Amino acid sequence: MEAEISSTSDELKFPQDPTEEPPRSFQSFNPDSGSRPFDDDDILDLAGGAQDALARHRATNQPEPDTEQRGAGAPEELKKAEDRTEEEKPHVEPVQSKSTLVELLYWRDLQRTGVCFGASLFLLLSLSVCSIVSVIAYISLALLSVTISFRIYKGIIQAVQKSEDGHPFKMYLEQDIAISSDLVHKYSELALARFNTLVKELRRLFLVEDLVDSLKFAVLMWLLTYVGGLFNGLTLIIIAHIAVFTWPVVYEKHQVQIDHYYELVNNQVKDVMKKIQAKIPGAKPKTE
Repeated sequence: MEAEISSTSDELKFPQDPTEEPPRSFQSFNPDSGSRPFDDDDILDLAGGAQDALARHRATNQPEPDTEQRGAGAPEELKKAEDRTEEEKPHVEPVQSKSTLVELLYWRDLQRTGVCFGASLFLLLSLSVCSIVSVIAYISLALLSVTISFRIYKGIIQAVQKSEDGHPFKMYLEQDIAISSDLVHKYSELALARFNTLVKELRRLFLVEDLVDSLKFAVLMWLLTYVGGLFNGLTLIIIAHIAVFTWPVVYEKHQVQIDHYYELVNNQVKDVMKKIQAKIPGAKPKTE
């Protein structure tokens, strides 16, 4: 294309020698022939059209950049954003586990929550009647009787039908149930932090760092002596278990009334505590 343009431009050049005969294209206008010579505007139009055609030819034949080249030329900000996105992915798991627990306690899925609540309550009631060794042994025997019976049944069906379905629990046997070390470190550090906080709080209460807080703790322990005389530890766990699965639903339905009465009781307790603190020498109420 460039060679054609250069040849065209050579043909359109004006003669350098005045005595030289101009090309036929630039000869004077002959009225009889009905044609006209090229002028300066025609030359400029021809040169501009040739340049446009050359530019279109280059743009059409230009190869597209490869994916690797585009990736190599990507700005560093996009790469940093991708790195931040990869770093934020592991933090999604705790949110999902928390939402699953909320759905379980609020009975969003009746079948799932019913199975979980019934199985755990049956286990606690069994522990209240029998020892923990007997409960574990009976539950293990029940599970083994179910799995062995199902395994024998599937084996007979496969032998009669001459099928090759394989082990009936193959899908569960191939699942990875190992607990990762990162998960163990995460929850062990969390439990250790809670344990250290509890030890510091007990030290503060028993060594009477704050007189009012130590008196509150003493009153609480005195009330627990009466609770322990009426219930044992396992009975309290059963009551707490039932309350965990029933209180969220009740509070969700009657939230306004519960908040109203809670505010009244809380204000009464605060008034009583202020009166007690005023009568105790050296006890100053905490500034909120």
